[in-house]
Amino acid sequence: MRSGIEIRPVEPGQLDALLGLCREHAAYERSPFVEDGQVERWRAAFFAERPALYGWIATDGGEPCGFMTATTDFSTWRAGRFASMDCLYLREEYRGLGLGRVFLEVLREFARAEGCGWAEWQTPADNGAGIGFYTRMGARGRDKVRFHYEVGEHDAP
Repeated sequence: MRSGIEIRPVEPGQLDALLGLCREHAAYERSPFVEDGQVERWRAAFFAERPALYGWIATDGGEPCGFMTATTDFSTWRAGRFASMDCLYLREEYRGLGLGRVFLEVLREFARAEGCGWAEWQTPADNGAGIGFYTRMGARGRDKVRFHYEVGEHDAP
């Protein structure tokens, strides 16, 4: 990894930068991205007494260049907790520098600290570079179809 690049937990003052990185991530995945108050909902999720969301941001000389977010969940079949990596994104010029490996190690440490036995994530089927990276890191893909089911307002109780 290049010197000057740091990966640290997301801080309150970085939420606007995270919003920009999420916008870039959505464009990379050719997915729509609507800004509708995420920053305030993230503030509540990241910094609550019991966080609903955990995140890390990579900076190069203080400038954001990537991020990863994760949650924890519980598997019925395996009767155990696991970490779910929601997003991992690096700006193009930062790919191939070893940051992805560092982020996956951060994910491993986070999962262990949270009492999780494994971590899971997904990536679009056409993300060949990401799939190749994850496979080289020892992850195994599983064939499943992800569904999205709208159930109401995102900020409903």
